[in-house]
Order: sequence, then structure tokens, then C-alpha cells
Amino acid sequence: MKKSYLLLLFLLPVYYGYSQQKFKITYDQLKDYEGVYEYEKNTTLQIAASPKDTILYAIINESKYSLKPSEKDVFLNMSKEKVTFVRNTSSVITGYSSDGKTFNLINKKVNFPKEMWYPRLNASKDYQYTYQQPKKETDGLVTGSIDNTGLNKALLSEMMQKIVNGTYANVHSVLIIKDGKLVFEEYFYDNNKTKLHELRSATKSFVSALTGIAIDKGYIKDKNETVLSYFPDYTFKNLTEDKKQITIENLLTNQSGLDCDVSNPKSEGNETTMNYSDDWIQFTLDLPMIDVPGGKGMYCSGNPITLGKVIERATKMPLPDFAKQTLFKDLGIKNFKWNFKPDASSAETFCQVYLNSRDMAKFGMLYLNKGVWNGKQVVSKNWVEESLTKHSVVQGVNYGYLWWLKYITVDGVRYNGKAAQGNGGQKIYIWEEQNMITVITGGNYNAQSPSDELIQKYILPAFNKK
Repeated sequence: MKKSYLLLLFLLPVYYGYSQQKFKITYDQLKDYEGVYEYEKNTTLQIAASPKDTILYAIINESKYSLKPSEKDVFLNMSKEKVTFVRNTSSVITGYSSDGKTFNLINKKVNFPKEMWYPRLNASKDYQYTYQQPKKETDGLVTGSIDNTGLNKALLSEMMQKIVNGTYANVHSVLIIKDGKLVFEEYFYDNNKTKLHELRSATKSFVSALTGIAIDKGYIKDKNETVLSYFPDYTFKNLTEDKKQITIENLLTNQSGLDCDVSNPKSEGNETTMNYSDDWIQFTLDLPMIDVPGGKGMYCSGNPITLGKVIERATKMPLPDFAKQTLFKDLGIKNFKWNFKPDASSAETFCQVYLNSRDMAKFGMLYLNKGVWNGKQVVSKNWVEESLTKHSVVQGVNYGYLWWLKYITVDGVRYNGKAAQGNGGQKIYIWEEQNMITVITGGNYNAQSPSDELIQKYILPAFNKK
């Protein structure tokens, strides 16, 4: 099985725990390692020293992964694998090595803004939050005051103080839309209302929306069309009658039956292996069947990736272009980044979409309003309802069409939500009974995110019946 040592180096699931640190190093010494370095597949990564916690971080795209000092010029990642920095005869760092591979330093002079290390720069220890109503912009969102919404100002102030003091680390933004108005909008670190943020697997819910639009517009006949019929130019391994019967709906519900399950480390559809393969469609549809289509729900990123390619073939245009001409155009989303190339060139970007938090909130509003935005039916009402209805169970959670149907319990009261979510703490929650949208973005990659806890402790309690 193909294995990426650099991926393991920086991305392995975390919290193995470090033994007591024996090698001490100062912030000024750490800064000697800063710079832009070569990385896999002709890409780059950054190495930065944090003045906040005196830790060295590898930064891949927006994701930060800590490296702890072990000995001079040697650091350990969370799985205790070595990253060794290389120096020349003049003792100047020229690159780093791991597992026999060496990657060169490209640029030593990199400016890392101080804001990226602190939730709120220059916040005092006795920081007190003062609520401010979100400002109206030209993006189509209506703003309003939190007064008379039912939300608890005191709880939100407590939440803000705990984010700022680091109790809840790496929270990048928190937005709340209540009764159609954006009433709470806060950003942290170097994030702001215009900065694009990676959505990770929350991208899947956008692929679901685009599938519905493609069906609405007649590009795709219906959800029961077979997937393999869109790939007549491919020859697939492990071809069985069951595989031939996989439908578009099976991809939407993560019930393809393919041996692809992120919760099973022995699954042949290992996501890391797929990411470094030359063709993610070939990789996914080559997998053996371990269940019938429509059977067990198994979380498999290859399913929505394949669905994205189905949309491309049906519409005869790149997926981001189709989004730009339909969903994004209608929502007034003008600033986005989406490089949908399901091959090894996307190994570190995962074919994900990048949006700002306000546009994420608009997407949630679209589904809360049954597919309508500013009076226009962007996605059919039927598709929205089907998408937010239980069709399968994935990892013990009810699942719609690439939407999670989750609930959060607060002091014995159950709140039912519909979520688009991704690694790191990216959450777009629809709370139909409360007529509310919550958006949280974060940087807790491959780690436990506090996003749901923030909602459980500081947002939803306001609606408990007294």
C-alpha cells in the first residue's frame, strides 16, 4: 500500500502525548528554522515559530501542526517521528529531512503576522467582551441586534472571554443568524469577514446542493442513475453486478457498498492512499464491494469526489464553474477558491472549497429557507427536504444527502440540527425549530474541536424552556 511519509509526518491523528520535554529551546532559537520549504508534489510548506507557546509549527495551507524539540535541529511530531533540519558548512539551515528525504529551504524571509498566534492581539488578562451588532455589507445578509432574539448575552460574553483567554483554542469565527438576521459575528487570530477559510469535508454538502441543481436543470436525469454509466471510458477492477448498480443516491448517502470507510483502518479505500493516487475516481471505483449499494452507511470521501466528477461530465464544465454559474451566483458568492482536481495534485487540499464565514452562513440560510434566497428558488424545495431527511446512519449518526442530522442535548433538552461539517471545527448548523443558523470555523485539525461544545454551552441554553 502506498504510504506518504510526509503526510504521516505532519497529518497523523493526534494526541499520542509527548514525553516530558528534555531539550529546551528559546523563541529566538526557534525563529532560526522559519521559512518556506519544499514539500511533496512540487508544493511548499511554511515553518513558523509561535511567540505565544514557544512551539515550532509546520503550516500546510491553513493547517498548523506542532513540532516539539528533541535535540539540536531535531524535532518530533505527535507520533514522535523525527524532522531533522539540515545545515551547511557555515551552520546555516538549508532544508529539513525525514525518512531519508531532504527538502530544501526556498525562502528564509517570511513575515508571520503576530495576529496569527493570538485570538485577540493585545487582549488583557481581565478582558471583558462588549457586544457589537454586525455591520451591514453588500453581500446580501441582513444584520440586526441580538436584543429580543432570545439569545443570552451573558453566556455569549462568557464564551467570548474563554475563546480569547485560550480556554477554547483555535476558534477562528463564530456567527449566528437568528430569525433571518445576522446578529452575532466575531473573528479571532488573523481571520476576518472577508478572509477565505478552508471548509474541509463541509464541502460535501455543497456537492450535494450542486447535484440537486444539476437534476433540477436536467443535466442529470435523476438520483437513481447508475454511477458507472458516467464513466464508459474507464475500466474498473473488481467489477461486479452490485458495483454496476451503484447509484447517484448511494453516493449521496455514503451507501455505495465499496470497501471505503474512514473509521476502518483496514479499509482498502484509505483516504490518504486515495489522496496520493493519480486518479481518485479510478481509485474509488476500483475498490472491491463489501456490501450491497444502499446497505451500510460508511463515511467515504471517494463518494462525493466521484459525485463531483459525475456533475462535471453531466454539465460538461468544471465543478467550480458550475457552482459559479448557479449556486454561488444566486447566493451572491463572488470570492471563493475551489480547485477540484481529483488527483495527486490535490493531496494536501482535498478538492475542498474555500469561503468566508458570511457566505457559509448564507448557504445555511438557503437550506433553512427550503432552497429560497432573496425570493428565488435556488435549489428545489423537494431536494432540500430530501437532503435533510434521514436516509442512512454513518458512524452512528443519522445522515441525509451529504448532510449530518445531529442533535445536541442541553440539560436534558434535545435540539435537532442539520450540519455541514469538516475537520478542524468547520460547522454550518441549521436549527429549524429555533429558526437559527450557527457557523463556526476553526483550526483544530486532526484534533477534538470545541465547536459543538460552544453551541451546547453558550448558544442553545438560551432556548431551554424555563
